[in-house]
Amino acid sequence: MVFDFSKNRIDDGVLSSLLDLARERDIERSRDRMFSGEAINSTEGRAVLHVALRDPSGAYKVGDEDVSAGIRSVNARMASFVDTIHSGAWTGATGKRIRTIINVGIGGSHLGPQAAATALAPYAKPGIDVRFVSNVDGHDLAGTLSAVNPEETVFLIASKSFTTQETMTNATSARAWITGKLGDDAVARHFAALSTNTDAVVSFGIDPDNIFEFWDWVGGRFSLWSAIGLSVALAVGWDRFSEMLAGAQELDQHFRRAPLEENLPVLMALLGIWNINFLGSKTFAVLPYDQRLRLLPAMLQQLDMESNGKRVRIDGEAVDYATSPVVFGEAGTNGQHSFHQLVHQGTDVIPADFIVVAEPAHGLEGHQDKLLSHALAQSQALMAGRTLEEAGGNPHRVFPGNRPSNTIILKRLDPRSVGKLIALYEHKTLVQGAIWGINSFDQWGVELGKELAGHLLGEMTGESGAKAKDSSTAGLMETLRSWRS
Repeated sequence: MVFDFSKNRIDDGVLSSLLDLARERDIERSRDRMFSGEAINSTEGRAVLHVALRDPSGAYKVGDEDVSAGIRSVNARMASFVDTIHSGAWTGATGKRIRTIINVGIGGSHLGPQAAATALAPYAKPGIDVRFVSNVDGHDLAGTLSAVNPEETVFLIASKSFTTQETMTNATSARAWITGKLGDDAVARHFAALSTNTDAVVSFGIDPDNIFEFWDWVGGRFSLWSAIGLSVALAVGWDRFSEMLAGAQELDQHFRRAPLEENLPVLMALLGIWNINFLGSKTFAVLPYDQRLRLLPAMLQQLDMESNGKRVRIDGEAVDYATSPVVFGEAGTNGQHSFHQLVHQGTDVIPADFIVVAEPAHGLEGHQDKLLSHALAQSQALMAGRTLEEAGGNPHRVFPGNRPSNTIILKRLDPRSVGKLIALYEHKTLVQGAIWGINSFDQWGVELGKELAGHLLGEMTGESGAKAKDSSTAGLMETLRSWRS
């Protein structure tokens, strides 16, 4: 992996001061507290130990509990499950081989696994089709079910609490679909659960042998490396999934041991702090120039904005500075024909990460040379711009330039490099949160909408006499109910 940050508006003095800031904010201690299993998620009283999930030889503790043995036990069960599916030993209720896996989840139980499975598509196991359903909008599930055979399908219900409304609504509909086609006894052969809530899973009707647990010290958006990653393992095989864990673990060791001056997550985080807090940037673009990484921007939206989109410090006081930027992106070269106009000539400066892969997995002549040329040209244009003189006096063709970007080069996109890349952004998030003094590992901003949706559901279905408390929502509700009737 190469991380080039030479196209940033910094000099040696700025970089030195940013490193001083990192030391003043005691970044090394924040990092070490995470690796030692301390409850750094202070508002929920939880450890943040996803790094333990990708270190099979490690010895990690949460309090006095050795959690590494539990990790190895679940991994062994996951590996066995993957093998039985791939070998054909696991069959559906009618004896047919399983050919389709549908991961039902949302948020971290969906974005990370789907992005990783898509990135590793060239490594996909023949004869296994892994699909993802997340939206409570029934069109998502209905469209997926219309294209698969129930006799050959297994659902993975991925929910930490096994109470998430969107996931459980889809899971209930999927169960009704299976039992309607194959009978009530089919659930045991067509469902597995990835959850911490064993009692709720059993109540749903899933065989306890088909439960793959993880723990409350695994945050949702950091859960790819846990049982939540089972869909990825089923897509590419357990050996490839293990290589992805190993790549992430290599990046963990770099983050843990490299001096700050040479530490990639720290440098990435500090450049972001410089652009956001000192140069006033409010947005950030993730631009992967590889079609296989097209879902990475969506994953990083959650990782960054759900982690660091906070307005209160750990001590409960309101921040008086910017925290997370708005993150967006698209695969190159598609983005060049949509939003790059704004990035180049808009009124706001939008820092960007360009991610490129040297060696493609396809054999099509000429494509990669053109793709890489476009990626380098975009970052060069953002930096250098075009003057009025160079534009022949036409102000519409002037590019201001001096717009910062980083470029990350991977030699190839394989399981190990995908693991490294995702872990790199995870640790960047930790460092920025520590510098801002916020808790990067809770997400209370998600809760209010959930609570209000629960109240409004009764009114929407006519099961409750309650009325929306504001006239705007009440009016919208009245229109929707009228039109649906």
